[in-house]
Amino acid sequence: MTDSAVTTIMSDSIVSLIDVEKSFGKNKVVKKMNVEIKEGEFLTLLGPSGCGKTTTLRMIAGFEETSSGIIKVQGESVEDKEPFERDVNTVFQNYALFPHMTVFDNIAYGLKIRKKPKDEITKRVNEMLDLVQLKEYENRKPDALSGGQKQRVAIARALINNPKVLLLDEPLGALDLKLRKQMQVELKRLQKKLGITFIYVTHDQEEALTMSDRIAVMNEGVIEQLAAPREIYDRPLTKFVAGFIGESNIFDGKVKGLCDGILDVETSAGTMKVKGNGFEADEDIHVSIRPEYIKVSSDPVEGFNLKGTVKDYIYMGTVVKTSVDLKDNTEIKYTHFEKDQDFKEGDTVNIYWNPERAVAIKASR
Repeated sequence: MTDSAVTTIMSDSIVSLIDVEKSFGKNKVVKKMNVEIKEGEFLTLLGPSGCGKTTTLRMIAGFEETSSGIIKVQGESVEDKEPFERDVNTVFQNYALFPHMTVFDNIAYGLKIRKKPKDEITKRVNEMLDLVQLKEYENRKPDALSGGQKQRVAIARALINNPKVLLLDEPLGALDLKLRKQMQVELKRLQKKLGITFIYVTHDQEEALTMSDRIAVMNEGVIEQLAAPREIYDRPLTKFVAGFIGESNIFDGKVKGLCDGILDVETSAGTMKVKGNGFEADEDIHVSIRPEYIKVSSDPVEGFNLKGTVKDYIYMGTVVKTSVDLKDNTEIKYTHFEKDQDFKEGDTVNIYWNPERAVAIKASR
């Protein structure tokens, strides 16, 4: 993929990564990364374990040196600066609170080592306690706090130094599902209120889609797509992104016809239609279609030859997830409202969709 496909140049960017690479021995974990991060935005680095997202965050923070390339914060190169010399702060998954200090003293620590006046420290800590809604916990020590409260203390301690950029390395990973969802809302609220740039690392797709202004989807050290959450979900640029973000049905096939921007595609499961531009006859192609856009019919549908057998149902309240086995043993997932279900297990059905809802992806991607 070209740099232009993954780089959005912004005149008001606050963090810039220019041809940044990182190797550990012969293992290159970040490859020619080019990205501009806008001031005040919530950008998420999303990808599976080992894709290079945490290494990228640590290079911005100064905890890892770049093997090559340039990192700029507010237009100034920082590769040669120590972490404490960069105008960024980091929040870790394990909180890294001082167990012998109270909540107040943990939050005040950064100002104390900078030898700020006592009155200023007290004023700023109280502001942070109000901001993260922990005023009544100021005299407690970390072992008397819940996971969510510890996380808020860690965030307050990072924010008290007024960083231009806050780096968050899977900060909610240790929390249970309900608390994690609550903290997602709180973090986004804080970010909007303060206007600070957040660079957030996670492997949780739902978390990224919920919180981010933009998402950088990483795979094997490369940003495969950088875009707003809706664009990432609806128009994935690569087969990896289509398969990694949410749930998707992906077919491999060949273009057999083109007419007015609609492609006729032949796959081992059958024929189908998808909207796409820039393709040629007999070109290899991937087709991605989300479960919620799948439709089923007892009768054949023009342009589609995807016949299969209804396999099973997963009841999820008002919504049902259903799978259909096609002739080549491909399993199709589709989601529908329970009231719209007309078929039962074992029925033969025809699969189809609105061609504009499917995504045509170059096989080279």
